[in-house]
Amino acid sequence: MSEGNFTEGKILGPLLKFAVPVLLAMFLQSLYGAVDLLIVGRYAESLDISAVSTGSQIMMTITQVIAGLAMGTTILLGQQIGEGKTEEAGKTVGTSIVFFAGIALAASLGMILLGRNTAALMNAPAEAFEATCSYILICSAGLVFITAYNLLGSLFRGLGNSRIPLITVAMAAVMNIFLDLLLVRVFHMGASGAALATVISQAFSVLLSLLMIRRVTLPFAFGKNYIRFDGKLTKRIVGFGIPIALADFLVGISFLIILAIVNSLGLLASAGMGVAEKVCGFIMLVPSAFGQSMASFVAQNYGARKMDRAHTALRYGIGVSLGFGILMAWLSFFHGDLLCGIFSADPLVTAQGWEYLKAYAIDCLLTAFFFCYTGYFNGCGYTKFVMAQSIIGAFGVRVPVSFLMSRLQPVSLFRVGLATPASSLVQTVLCIVYLHTVCAKKEKEMLQQAKL
Repeated sequence: MSEGNFTEGKILGPLLKFAVPVLLAMFLQSLYGAVDLLIVGRYAESLDISAVSTGSQIMMTITQVIAGLAMGTTILLGQQIGEGKTEEAGKTVGTSIVFFAGIALAASLGMILLGRNTAALMNAPAEAFEATCSYILICSAGLVFITAYNLLGSLFRGLGNSRIPLITVAMAAVMNIFLDLLLVRVFHMGASGAALATVISQAFSVLLSLLMIRRVTLPFAFGKNYIRFDGKLTKRIVGFGIPIALADFLVGISFLIILAIVNSLGLLASAGMGVAEKVCGFIMLVPSAFGQSMASFVAQNYGARKMDRAHTALRYGIGVSLGFGILMAWLSFFHGDLLCGIFSADPLVTAQGWEYLKAYAIDCLLTAFFFCYTGYFNGCGYTKFVMAQSIIGAFGVRVPVSFLMSRLQPVSLFRVGLATPASSLVQTVLCIVYLHTVCAKKEKEMLQQAKL
């Protein structure tokens, strides 16, 4: 079996070989925000913690939208490789470069103009308002690098190569840690220093990726003449990517609404939730990595009409994710104070974070199923269903439950946090029903057509 070809040979080994670099890359990506919060929490004030918490959540939402849209390239490229359409694959890469260049410029300009309004909309605490605006402004100026990184990562994953994104983000993570210490601890720049360190590191990551592309042998022809706009291919990329991007955006909005609700409870609750969310970013890495890997694996086998391999990969992904989820659930519920204490030296902030983290312990078990199902559906191109169930979970469950829980006295971040596993439970049930009804029918029809 050639490297990056998931349509032949064993399943678990290649899936793990692909997923582990994805996991490590996501871990290092999480370090960008986590190191910011860790160093700010140690060497700055509580208002800077709140600023990084709110600002990074806003920027994470934007990044998730861009990454979701870039997933359209991953899906289309993977299916084209599975079908053996190498000429179209080269054109897809070139079209994606042009399309996402426009997206990057528009997003950067929009957030620079709307940064202060966004911070106000998020109920950023008065003490931390200016620091939050500064964080958003600096990160918004660097959105072009964030977009470029996500596009390059999507292209490599579509090719079945997850090692190069790992190498580039690893180098950038080292730079981010160094710059955080320099700008926050030495120059006392607080939240602004953390944002600047993140942007410079992302730019460095993009530069490394571009340099390494020249050393990669592509399974299709590609040159400068391929870098041009193709309306038909753009429509297919957008057709796959928009539902994912919209779903990620609305899910991000739902979490921003929850953050705004918690921000209204005061600076301590805001900082506590910010710390807990950073911890959650790490404990959810394994199911998230398998979800992304599942999309690439399934896309190639969908293109090759080998759905039995896709089903087996789904079962393997759920099994590995669930085993890790049980461990993370135990740590989060019984030792969440130690996990939150990594990011804050304030015992009051740590206590608030632990309360919120206890609810996420339940979610650790559910996401083992939910994330893998989502990756499977994305790989098949059933992105409209992914969008629909995300909207139902976000605004039919997560937001109303968190709002109602925030009104119960005495206020508990544990009860507010229960909105997330409640949403995951509903979404998991929807995925199971869809897989065994609508999805099974579509796959049966597809295989019958392939035999004709």
